[in-house]
Amino acid sequence: MLRVGLTGGYATGKSFVASELEKRGCFLIYADRLGHEVMAPGGPAYAPIVELFGVGILCEDGAIDRKRLAGIVFANEALLEKLNGIVHPAVFDREEALLGQYVAQDPHAIVVMESAILIEAGRYKAFDRLILTTCSESLQVSRGMKRDRLPRSEVLKRIRSQMPLDEKKKFAHFIINTTGSKAETAAQVAVVYQSLKSLA
Repeated sequence: MLRVGLTGGYATGKSFVASELEKRGCFLIYADRLGHEVMAPGGPAYAPIVELFGVGILCEDGAIDRKRLAGIVFANEALLEKLNGIVHPAVFDREEALLGQYVAQDPHAIVVMESAILIEAGRYKAFDRLILTTCSESLQVSRGMKRDRLPRSEVLKRIRSQMPLDEKKKFAHFIINTTGSKAETAAQVAVVYQSLKSLA
């Protein structure tokens, strides 16, 4: 099995690259989806988060209002660290379980973990190869505003809360620039996939 990390800055096209790799036969694990699962009512991170932030972060149905929570933590580094300290271990447990499942299915699997903060969390060390998605900051801002319907100031806060892309490049084995068209990005993915396949 080949363990591959897929990371990049906020709104740099990770999801598109992930879907292209999945189309080619890679097994995908989406850290963000696992994050949703562990924070859902009954999930392992739910009670500790409510205890830390109070019931003010809950929706009427008892679920955590992720937008409200994001508004709090992206304005306070110490709270963001505390939240990550609750969510990350629960997500890691689920990741490991999925990895085991995929290897049982196919011992030669290429398993790709898509996560925005693989490098910041030190998690990149667990992978054989690391793919980084990049684009210009102006494109990150316009994509983020459109996708998440956030004002420019909020998008910039999210971008600034992550390690700069130039720093992340030092850790990457493959860099996919998503500034161009989807077809241009897909062509880069195809080249990376061939390299991964030869390694697997």
